[in-house]
Amino acid sequence: MTEVPSGTLSTAEKFVDPDWTAGGDRRARVELDTLATLWFNTGTLCNLSCTNCYIESTPTNDRLVYLSLDDVLVYLDEIEREGLGTKEIGLTGGEPFMNPEILPIMDACLSRGFELLVLTNAMRPMMRHSEELLRLKHRFGDSLTLRVSVDHFTRELHEDERGAKTWEPMMVGLKWLAENGFHFDIAARTRWGDSEHELREGFGALFDRIGISFDATDRKRLVLFPEMDPHAEVPEITTACWGILGVDPTDIMCASSRMVVRHKGADRPSVQACTLLAYDPRFNMGETLQDASKEVALNHRFCATFCVLGGGSCSI
Repeated sequence: MTEVPSGTLSTAEKFVDPDWTAGGDRRARVELDTLATLWFNTGTLCNLSCTNCYIESTPTNDRLVYLSLDDVLVYLDEIEREGLGTKEIGLTGGEPFMNPEILPIMDACLSRGFELLVLTNAMRPMMRHSEELLRLKHRFGDSLTLRVSVDHFTRELHEDERGAKTWEPMMVGLKWLAENGFHFDIAARTRWGDSEHELREGFGALFDRIGISFDATDRKRLVLFPEMDPHAEVPEITTACWGILGVDPTDIMCASSRMVVRHKGADRPSVQACTLLAYDPRFNMGETLQDASKEVALNHRFCATFCVLGGGSCSI
């Protein structure tokens, strides 16, 4: 990776050309290997306004409007028709349980044999659907996973991200999932500088204290997301970086996943390259999964900070 002296090139000068970095090197690109995971952003409206939400969800942000069941079925049909081999469906937001058609969407995904991962803050929007969730759990068992956002193992730092009085409602939902035998994961954040060991040890102690059986050493069960500072200077990823960093491009999220969104005012949904880049038109890959099968230029700061350097992935 070309070393850029501090202050020589600003982030504004980087991530511009899809083929070349600002330093004149060939930009890294990622081919879609297999569409293992298809994400649906069910809408950016959320019951919370977090300090550093990756997708800027709030109670008023409707830049991504609610997907309908019919919207989702179009893509599930395409997976089957084209034999894409997709195994997992992910539902994200916003808070997915605010979408008025979330339960029919979940039912449709599970009924077709997909593993279903639903991201949630486990608060009141989820708990409003407790009876329906129990029915889905009874029918589909561990094919349904709920990933609960618990940003830190302490109330203080969790609420530093989520806002005051968010810890207890989340804990109510989390304990309800555990008591009723749901398969659940935890999504935490590294923004406060704890080491991975400290975070896993801290979460392990938390779950021991509240009486929930949970293996915090399992990286698939406790997912630690790297922080993305929008003001930090970050390097661009060149083709040489794969060898220098020892990173396999097939491990990058856009090698195995895409995200369906419906932008406000759009006639129909479209497919974005990445769960983190919902608004950037450069990463809008068309209206069908076939359209979206082309390679992705790593032409965004999040490509570097979250995926390549941070090792982050939203999928199971």
